[in-house]
Amino acid sequence: MKWLMFLVSFFLFCTEVYGVTTSAQSAILMDTDSQRILYAQNIHEVRSVASISKIMTAVLAVESGRLDDIVTVGEEIDKSYGSGIYIQKGEKISLRDLVYGLMLRSGNDASYAIAEYLGKDKFVDQMNEKAKEIGMIETTFHNPNGLDEEEGNYSSAYDMAILTSYAMSLPEYRTIVSTRTHQVKTNKNSYYWINKNKLLFQYEYTTGGKTGFTKKARRTLVSTASKNDLNLVAVTLNDGNDFLDHVSLLEYGFSTYQTVPVLKRGLLSIYDDLYYGHYFLSIKKSFSYPIMEGEELMIKFELSEEPKEGEVGLAKVYVDEKEVYREPVYAEKVITRVTNLLKWFHHGQ
Repeated sequence: MKWLMFLVSFFLFCTEVYGVTTSAQSAILMDTDSQRILYAQNIHEVRSVASISKIMTAVLAVESGRLDDIVTVGEEIDKSYGSGIYIQKGEKISLRDLVYGLMLRSGNDASYAIAEYLGKDKFVDQMNEKAKEIGMIETTFHNPNGLDEEEGNYSSAYDMAILTSYAMSLPEYRTIVSTRTHQVKTNKNSYYWINKNKLLFQYEYTTGGKTGFTKKARRTLVSTASKNDLNLVAVTLNDGNDFLDHVSLLEYGFSTYQTVPVLKRGLLSIYDDLYYGHYFLSIKKSFSYPIMEGEELMIKFELSEEPKEGEVGLAKVYVDEKEVYREPVYAEKVITRVTNLLKWFHHGQ
């Protein structure tokens, strides 16, 4: 293999930098795009997480592709207690509106109706399967809502940040959790829901989140916010001062880090490349990364010394000598495109 190394240093100048502490037992601040951890406090401690579990229930509903289905509410809601949207048996309501009730009002009855419609007894298995699929290795779900009396749901601040990062990649999910109020009319009732996430009304950069509380878990909170191309998620577990702590965490992130475009999808131009002069080199994905002042960002291109078409190497990104990302590099022979062009021109004549 041939190594081509380019060093790029970024020196960011911040007008004000915030220190940050929280009242939480566990807390994390993460960039949702790169999943870089910007603040960590007991992030792998596993504990009851209460209603922020409903983020996974919402994800499965959104990914089902059935949000416009009409659900007839059945006896499954008889086991619901605590927070609810107070739907009734026999009520006809769209799956989409059930998800709004789930996320805006933390409706336990909505969670049971969603689980019954999409998976019946297998829904919790689907939750755990999805958790493993997206890299949540510290999480066990026992129900679709987080109620502790039914064994409860256990996770870590880190896993809940991973889940939320994934959820925020889904456009339908982002729309729902960023909604402040929502009106619904069914065959039995009319509803007007106000989102319980106070940050949507109090912190201008908020894009979503989910509240939670049980006597065992205490207050749990997930929030997301975006500013200047930096997309963040904050998670706190057992935090009696959670809304203020989230503002502090998010302000710390926005004041300390800046998203830097590192790799751009498309053709590459690599200086002093002696091996691939007759090839187009390209990458298929763009990549950006949050950097703080004084950090050194380096890109290494590792290419095969034997030119060929297809995947020929890697673009590796390092921050302070630690690898944070890698992306395949592809090669296509220039002569192929010229030949095809000549064939097309000849055929056209």
